[in-house]
Amino acid sequence: MKKQFLLAFAAILAMAAHAQEKNQSPFQKNLNEVIVSGNVFPEKMKNVVQKVDVISAKQMSEMNAQNTADVLSNTGQIFVQKSQQGGGSPVLRGFEASRIQLNIDGIRYNNALFRSGHLQNIISVDNNILDRIEVLSGPASTLHGSDALGGVILLKTKDPILGKNKRVDITGVNALLRYSTVNRENTTSAGISFGNRKWASLTHVTFSQFDDLMQGKNGADSITKIWKKNFVVQRINGQDSMVKNPNPYKQIATGYQQFDLLQKITFAPNKNIKHGINFQLSNSSNIPRYDRLTETNASGVAKNAEWYYGPQVRSLAAYKFEAAQLRGFFDDVTSTLSHQFWKESRNNRAFGKTVLNQREERINVLGYTIAARKKGKVHELSVGTDAQFNFLQSEAQGLNINTGATSKIDTRYPDGRNNMNLLGVFAQHTWKLNEGKVVINDGIRFNYTYLHSTILDTAIQFQLPITDLKQNHTALTGNLGVAYMPDNHLRLTANFSTGFRSPNIDDMAKVFESNKNQLIVPNPNLQAEYTQNYEIGMQYSKGITSLSGYGFYTNFNNAIVTDFFSYNGQDSALYNGNMTRVFASQNKAKAFLYGGGLEGTIKPTSNFSMFASINYTYGRYDNDTTLVPLDHIPPITGRIGMRYAEEKWYSELYTLYNGKKKLADYNPGGEDNLLYATANGMPSWYTLNLRIGATLVQQLMLQVAVENILDKNYRYFASGMSAPGRNLVIALRYQF
Repeated sequence: MKKQFLLAFAAILAMAAHAQEKNQSPFQKNLNEVIVSGNVFPEKMKNVVQKVDVISAKQMSEMNAQNTADVLSNTGQIFVQKSQQGGGSPVLRGFEASRIQLNIDGIRYNNALFRSGHLQNIISVDNNILDRIEVLSGPASTLHGSDALGGVILLKTKDPILGKNKRVDITGVNALLRYSTVNRENTTSAGISFGNRKWASLTHVTFSQFDDLMQGKNGADSITKIWKKNFVVQRINGQDSMVKNPNPYKQIATGYQQFDLLQKITFAPNKNIKHGINFQLSNSSNIPRYDRLTETNASGVAKNAEWYYGPQVRSLAAYKFEAAQLRGFFDDVTSTLSHQFWKESRNNRAFGKTVLNQREERINVLGYTIAARKKGKVHELSVGTDAQFNFLQSEAQGLNINTGATSKIDTRYPDGRNNMNLLGVFAQHTWKLNEGKVVINDGIRFNYTYLHSTILDTAIQFQLPITDLKQNHTALTGNLGVAYMPDNHLRLTANFSTGFRSPNIDDMAKVFESNKNQLIVPNPNLQAEYTQNYEIGMQYSKGITSLSGYGFYTNFNNAIVTDFFSYNGQDSALYNGNMTRVFASQNKAKAFLYGGGLEGTIKPTSNFSMFASINYTYGRYDNDTTLVPLDHIPPITGRIGMRYAEEKWYSELYTLYNGKKKLADYNPGGEDNLLYATANGMPSWYTLNLRIGATLVQQLMLQVAVENILDKNYRYFASGMSAPGRNLVIALRYQF
């Protein structure tokens, strides 16, 4: 089946590739029409040398994904790891979590706690409020600053719609009711926009409830056996007990709920000036950490009786000013002031123990961005400055579940002062030659980062020799690229770009015992990580066919890895009553990555199209003696399918595919989570899926989908839970 699948890929790719949005590739790629905001100011995609992919609101509505992580996964081109149903950690070109940057409405989403392992924060952005997603692949630090080693995912929310009259009118309404069988999902989402010529308001609310997730039942016996959820932990007569799961294909302890709110207000006193208020709130229920709840010791006894993330709260409040067609040197100016708040907690209790460990973090982030653009026929120059100021409070306690008594335990991060400040200045230049047939992009950024953490109580578990941690970093990065368009059908690109990531509080200051019996202690001597990326690309479109492809090579220097460490001259410490080997984050690794991809579409008629895509990444790091597989490197990913659409209805049959992740390609000590795979690694898999949508009456659409039709039992690489089994989705959408 694998060979047949790859042959089908090759057959369609030989015929064609990328098409316009109506052809329904998962990404939108009409270079002449699509406007992207990845360069701070809106720009035609054809003038941006860096690889940019766009997922439109229309495409997301047809996907009917349950969260934003699933939107990315459904493209077949972005790999997403999952440790629990309420999560999803995207990977861009072998970089994940704190090594890619999330950005919402032009505001850096990453904060001082973003870790380098697997990060589930993207689900706190409701995909139902998004106007589009832009994926910038490859280093993008020139404009976006720290963390953009592998790329940036820009999440753009919908804007209020101004009215056409002086009176206040309703300018837009949308509503969604959706039910999915695989986890008994119930999602209700509704939004309304109203205003007049000068001001408008948009309010959007979404509530989702997800039950425990069913995994597929079909696959190799050896796979379905090891991935069944055979037990659950229950408290019986004051004792933890392992109870047989009546349905081992039901992944008990995966369900959760989430509420999301978007409120935007726009005031435009004239056509060249715009003021915007942006408020967002996301709040979840407890989210069980399913992978940790499946672990057992050598005797088959559960390791954890409880393990869950407490309610995750995210809020954003921002003011944005935009001015166009100004008199003076600069034509356009934009500025944003923002405040973000996160609250998250980790709660775990070992099997047979009575103390529930509760660790909570609250972080406030203040930020600004100011940018100006001079736009001419040949040259375009954008300059700006941005900054973010992180303030973290970390608390912890042990709660006796029998008596209610509390006790001190060690905090995840220092329990005193925790600040991280990032300041940057940047310039980006676009040069259009030969009547726009040649476009050159070049840019430069200087960044300064300051961290300060203090440890107040150093004697809870063991005496730390360091109580005051400080770091100062500077980074200089840039990019240079060229796009050549000899005619309207062909576009060739070559690009060099650099990225950096300043160590954050999670890298420098956290103290905890990992799942591998490693005591990770603070290291104040960390330096920034860097990537240098070389890339070529091609896009061709003519008649009924089109094709796009890219290839890249990335050097990853000064990479931070967790390795053997010592404090007070000792390589082990007494922690939680056990002598534990000491580790710390250190700049030790030199790595390289390379890969590429192809995407194609053929449209023989105005209603029918076929599409395919495939992506590959390879990565190794040098440990001074040999080359070792780099962690976070996904297997081959792909998508292939066909679509037929009329004016009032559409249908799409497609398959998603992941290649095998061999045991030899796993990183031996990183974040690949081999313990959740099979003895030979992670098997390859594919799913068969069908979507249908039909307009019943004006503005009202019925959507039906059957996902994983063959009810395959499979897992994404590095994931600690099985993917959804066969799923029937029914949705009603209303929009005008």
